[in-house]
Amino acid sequence: MTINDGWLRDLGMELRRRGVPGGTADHVVAEAATHLRDSGEPPMAAFGPAGAYAAVVSDSVGAAWRRARRPAPGPMRLRARGIVKRYRRRDVLSGVDLTVHAGEVAAVIGANGCGKSTFLRICAGLISPDKGTVQVDGSIGYCPQDGGTIDFLRPEEHFVLVGGGRNWSRERSRAKGRAAAATLDWDASTPMLSRHLSGGTRQKLNLVMAGLSEPDVLLLDEPYQGFDRGTYLDFWEQVWRWRDSGRAVVVVTHMLNQLDLVDTVLDLSGANRERWS
Repeated sequence: MTINDGWLRDLGMELRRRGVPGGTADHVVAEAATHLRDSGEPPMAAFGPAGAYAAVVSDSVGAAWRRARRPAPGPMRLRARGIVKRYRRRDVLSGVDLTVHAGEVAAVIGANGCGKSTFLRICAGLISPDKGTVQVDGSIGYCPQDGGTIDFLRPEEHFVLVGGGRNWSRERSRAKGRAAAATLDWDASTPMLSRHLSGGTRQKLNLVMAGLSEPDVLLLDEPYQGFDRGTYLDFWEQVWRWRDSGRAVVVVTHMLNQLDLVDTVLDLSGANRERWS
């Protein structure tokens, strides 16, 4: 057993001891394992003692569970019907349906290569389906899995570009971007060009830009790749804030396999199906 294996085992045990449900505990352990694998950091440097990290997770998740019951979902914001996409005679997507209302979070899950990112790009209008329709009521914010940033611009210059689309002043755009970045434990006032940012920080920049213009629908493609020291918890808190403010959120992930954190799950593994909590 490696050091990582032992720490991850202890983390899982501590999460369950603190009453975190099995599906959510497995999700947290999987996210931690992914970060350790991608970063090469030892677990104590990345997260600290397993028990202490489990306590942070338990407190954060528990606070969300203790929230008052939310109002009923609002009007439809995104409806995809019968989506078909083929590449080189291979059906990547075959008759996929998804409906998300204002005030709902949907997760799109499935194995690598099952078409999750393709489906999100179709919903965002970046590529066209071979068959099917996508209906969007309102504006869209899109966070890609990678790319999306401009190498020769600083983070705040990205905020100014996004804010310009809303006719915001430069200062207002910078201030709103810095505030959004702070919710992800990131100081976006750095003068560093985006090409010099770490992968995780560039993804934070993508996520901030996706939500900065206050869109009605947020499409997030594995948005927390490379996040460090539990920043994915901050990410989920932001998702819940978007949901509670009446936005529709779609999150593509290869980890989530429970309904604990979302309202709807679209599983693209094998038979395409839609499940509701």
